[in-house]
Amino acid sequence: MPHTLPALLGALTTEPGRPRLTWYGADSERIELSGAVLVNWVSKTTNLLVEEFDAEPGTVVATDLPPHWRTLVWALATWRTGAHLATVGTAEPADSAAPSPAPGVVVTATPERWLDAAGARPRGTELVAVALPALARTFGTDLPAGTVDAASAVMTYGDQVGYVPPTDDSETALSGHGLGAEPEVTHAGLLAWARAQVEPVAPGDRVLVTVPAAPAGAAGVARVLAHALDAWASDGSVVLVSAEATAALEADPERLERLVATERVTARR
Repeated sequence: MPHTLPALLGALTTEPGRPRLTWYGADSERIELSGAVLVNWVSKTTNLLVEEFDAEPGTVVATDLPPHWRTLVWALATWRTGAHLATVGTAEPADSAAPSPAPGVVVTATPERWLDAAGARPRGTELVAVALPALARTFGTDLPAGTVDAASAVMTYGDQVGYVPPTDDSETALSGHGLGAEPEVTHAGLLAWARAQVEPVAPGDRVLVTVPAAPAGAAGVARVLAHALDAWASDGSVVLVSAEATAALEADPERLERLVATERVTARR
């Protein structure tokens, strides 16, 4: 079982064509990423964070993205740079929800939420706008000046991770609501934290992770991160179902059982 994030990412490509992350979104959207494709997304996003924003240990990358396959990619990429991922809820204004210390980068699907009263980015904070639809090639609307459009930018970066600063295992990897007893998780303790938060899966399990109404916000994201890390560290794969699709499945048990059979799910969370 891998004990570091680079080792985990390496393990995901030992069977490069094997599905590692399958996403069910609203309107029957389905995306499947093999280990090789998932790691490719993470590598490109890592390169963007380092080359565009000089992400390194100590950099705070805040995100208010919901539980989503793209959220997992940005989380993995942030940790690959050695930076600190701060999950932020969406129920309160950004100025009261923003992490401390202030983020150097904000990754969001709602960039306007992070603007000041004059409609400008906060001083010292870079904005990345993430389009959530699977086939989006641009964010789709006008963005605040200086905002990076992830949909078009990520694909321009290299398929292999270039230079990344050495990770300081004692630095914070994750902070936010829903982390359990510890307000912050270090890079050294990240995978152990994930395993402690969930009912561990068996090696090789294909894990269905639904997104119920509660916990919501940052706590809901932390829950999904923990389940995904635990599954991947156990050489498994994840079937992640959005909040909207989860509600539809809860209302139609037969449809849920068909999905379980189709995806060959062996564990449910």
